[in-house]
Amino acid sequence: QVQLVESGGGLVQAGGSLRLSCAASGGTFSTYAMGWFRQAPGKEREFVAAISWNSVDTYYADSVKGRFTISRDNAKNTVYLQMNSLKPEDTAVYYCGAKKYIARTNAHEYDYWGQGTQVTVSS
Repeated sequence: QVQLVESGGGLVQAGGSLRLSCAASGGTFSTYAMGWFRQAPGKEREFVAAISWNSVDTYYADSVKGRFTISRDNAKNTVYLQMNSLKPEDTAVYYCGAKKYIARTNAHEYDYWGQGTQVTVSS
């Protein structure tokens, strides 16, 4: 069983930056692909970024490409999402998910989820 805890959310002005962290415990972190997803009020959970177990493969939603960067530190059992040039439409609860090895963009393929962290971008 893998436990995930997100942190780093908050309120930021448009154009600003935040770095989200997701700390994992209870499993062999280095064997899990990690993904970031977000959910705005009244909307479905959507893919943001994903990284394979060995960091070789990364994927991004078109809406965040060039602004967000996903990375991981297997020694710290942590995955990060660096978010730059934030826009009001990035406002959502951000969740990290874990699945074995291969990174995917479909939330249904992830086995474990954190509780989420709120990101609010003011205009």
